[in-house]
Amino acid sequence: MRNAFYFCLKQKPTIKMLFNLIKIYCKTIKYILKSKSEYISEVLFLEKVTTLFLKIAVILLGVPVLALCIFWVPEMANLAAKLLPEFAFIKYLVFIAFDASAIPFYFALYQAFKLLRYIDKNKAFSDLSVKALKKIKYCAITISILHVLVWPLFYIFAEVDDAPGVIFVGLVVPFASMVIAVFAAVLQKLLQEAINIKSENDLTV
Repeated sequence: MRNAFYFCLKQKPTIKMLFNLIKIYCKTIKYILKSKSEYISEVLFLEKVTTLFLKIAVILLGVPVLALCIFWVPEMANLAAKLLPEFAFIKYLVFIAFDASAIPFYFALYQAFKLLRYIDKNKAFSDLSVKALKKIKYCAITISILHVLVWPLFYIFAEVDDAPGVIFVGLVVPFASMVIAVFAAVLQKLLQEAINIKSENDLTV
């Protein structure tokens, strides 16, 4: 049968031309698929590089906060005790407020790190990512509440040092935390809607 096939190719140029066209078509398809796979691999590589950079950034964010807790918070607590000697508990209040806010901060960083890991594993559109964003939102709200509680201290510092700008400095952390909380809440809602749409499409198919 093979001999007959080659015989037909030799005897009929149109069949041979058709065979060559099929070969060219197959080579073209193979080249397109190869190019597409290379493009996908490049995109995945860029995504991994981006997430790696973000992971490093998340880790580095924890360094200055740790330094503030070690060096700046004790100085601020001692300053508060000197400015308000009649309130002996004020020193411990500063320690509790600022050091306690570091706990949800680092927990939020851990959740952000987990979220980047989900992206690396192609699990960005999952309930795990939604839960991570939800925890980040609650952590940001907690930090904002803790710093609002100690905001009157900045007012006292501003009155003693005659520096009204100190009041606005005390509002930076609560405001930034609330912005992060709102941003995380929006992302959580959008991600949940995307997951629901994806589930409906999968059920339809």
